[in-house]
Amino acid sequence: MDSDGMSLRRPRRGHEALRPGRLLRALPTPHGTPFTFAYALVLLATAIYTDYGDEATVNQLLRESSTDAAHLAEQPLVVLVASALWIAGGLYSLYGILFVLVVSALERRTGGARTAGVFLLGHVLATLATELPVAGAVAAGRLPEASLHRLDYGISFGVMACIGALAGLLGPRAKWTVLGLAFLMCAQDLVEFADPLASWGHPIALLTGMACWGLLRDRGPATGGASAPAAGAGSAAGAAGRAGSGAVPSPLGAPLEGGRAGAPQQRLGGAAVGRGVREETLQRGCAQCAGQEVPVQAVAQARQGLPVLGEACEEPL
Repeated sequence: MDSDGMSLRRPRRGHEALRPGRLLRALPTPHGTPFTFAYALVLLATAIYTDYGDEATVNQLLRESSTDAAHLAEQPLVVLVASALWIAGGLYSLYGILFVLVVSALERRTGGARTAGVFLLGHVLATLATELPVAGAVAAGRLPEASLHRLDYGISFGVMACIGALAGLLGPRAKWTVLGLAFLMCAQDLVEFADPLASWGHPIALLTGMACWGLLRDRGPATGGASAPAAGAGSAAGAAGRAGSGAVPSPLGAPLEGGRAGAPQQRLGGAAVGRGVREETLQRGCAQCAGQEVPVQAVAQARQGLPVLGEACEEPL
């Protein structure tokens, strides 16, 4: 409630989801979803031609694009691509609407390449899984030879695969809602059994999309705060390596001569200087002092630019 005791009403999410602006943002765009946008334009053109073009020409094109067993044996790649350029039912097909909404939503989450891969995988696998048994049944004499030339085209298998893949990227409630509706559509096809091949192909395509969940989820390297521990671990490993090799970093404090604090280790007389490290080679000083250990005081004097005297002579090191 507000200060006057009046309750403040928040807009319901259901009304926000039905706003025209949100619905327009769900449509494909050339910059946000280029694969869906370009593909939708092709499907729109073929759907318009299917509904308003010359009927004899349309029927001829559809038969040449059919993925029946005979065409798959003769030119499989051509008909697999050509059959996905048509929408069964034309402009008023439910799968045309689902294509625009589902495939664009999947592309926004996974990118155009992976979306095209899911669509093509569902289209190809479901087609082969339904047409190859027909060819085998004809060869075994259980189906007539006319079954090899049945008309089979459309985007429904690819759309079903995208529905299955998209469900895995949604929240738990939306995920099971989408899958429940998709399985109801498949069950209705199996109950009606108007087209046996399509009725079995739709659940196969849906399961194909669900099998892609692990490939579509982001597995990229962690960013932000996750990189700091990795860098720290690398620094610790580097420090451990230096300690194991006998190179101890110089103490934090006054920098070495000609250097600055935090800079790489400087060298006095050609060897690394540090606590507990023995100076092996001295380029200055007499031979009597060359093999002696450099005391800590001498190191401090050397950093401040003061002359360092050897223990056996008066000559500076």
